[in-house]
Amino acid sequence: MLSKKIESALNGQIAIEAMSSQFYLAMASWAETEGLNGTAAFLYRHSDEERMHMLKLIRFVNERGGKAIVPALKQPPRVFKDINHIFNELFKHEAHVTAEINKVVDSCLKEKDYTTHNFMQWYVSEQIEEETLARTLLDKLALIGSDKGGLYLFDRDLENLTASENGR
Repeated sequence: MLSKKIESALNGQIAIEAMSSQFYLAMASWAETEGLNGTAAFLYRHSDEERMHMLKLIRFVNERGGKAIVPALKQPPRVFKDINHIFNELFKHEAHVTAEINKVVDSCLKEKDYTTHNFMQWYVSEQIEEETLARTLLDKLALIGSDKGGLYLFDRDLENLTASENGR
């Protein structure tokens, strides 16, 4: 059985994962309209992953005797300055998500809820991967600079990466 404090913390994380999904969906839509199809495919997939993270939390809360709350969401941004802005925002957002997950883990330890602590370790590991990926993409964009050919290749590489991860 979840304590009210842990249930509240997990519901807060559900809202963060839902907002992440919406944020990446908005980025994907923008990228698609800018002709960045690889970036769009990458971000659409990322949006789906965040939604799955949310669903995993919802099911956990409900299975542990709590009541998961499906959150109302704020409108994400509609316009982004450029691809660098997208990936800078993505990195900042992932760092924020990591900090929030760490707060949930800390609450689990304080409440001696080792079952939820164990469950949250998957999210801790996932965030390491998310931040590393975002940082790697930012590094690649920094190497490209304003080279349009480099941007084309970066976008194509993201499209190929997404296609190979989807088993195509």
